[in-house]
Amino acid sequence: MSKDLIRYDLQVQDALRGVVRKVLADAARDGLPGDHHFYITFRTHAPGVTLSNRLREQYPEEMTIILQYQFWDLKVDEVGFEVGLHFKNVPERLVVPFEAIAGFYDPSVQFGLKFEAQGEGDEDESDDEAIEFGPVANPPRPAVPAEKRSAEPKVAPAAEKAEASAEADDKGGDDSAKIVSIDAFRKKT
Repeated sequence: MSKDLIRYDLQVQDALRGVVRKVLADAARDGLPGDHHFYITFRTHAPGVTLSNRLREQYPEEMTIILQYQFWDLKVDEVGFEVGLHFKNVPERLVVPFEAIAGFYDPSVQFGLKFEAQGEGDEDESDDEAIEFGPVANPPRPAVPAEKRSAEPKVAPAAEKAEASAEADDKGGDDSAKIVSIDAFRKKT
């Protein structure tokens, strides 16, 4: 197979990040429509990510946040987004570049996107996990390790609703929902 010098995979990934950018910009301007809410997983060590040392130590690789009930000052620009959230009743301000996003999921419509970090698939053209998109059956989990969930005090009823919604999505997931890899559309030799 000839080498893809145009790098369609990166162009598609950039276009899909544009979907996340538009959805977040609309939410920042108009609020969340209907039952829509977002699970956003990002790489905490990626360039441009700003979060407290406490959160960085707790989540050294990836972190998933939920934008549903209790967030404030969502700001979106061409590079990324900023948002205020509470973690264990402590207000935090996060800055997340779009390049740092590893996944985006809206459980209200079973829609998700999964991204690789820039440069992850550059060496190996046959990487079948390059870009995945489409409806997903299992949402990412919130930024609380499973072993700590039961021991942690609940932040607010909104957090309980988000957790209950995620558990209901897990248990009642649509078996026909799946992640589709962009490589499935590539011509294999």
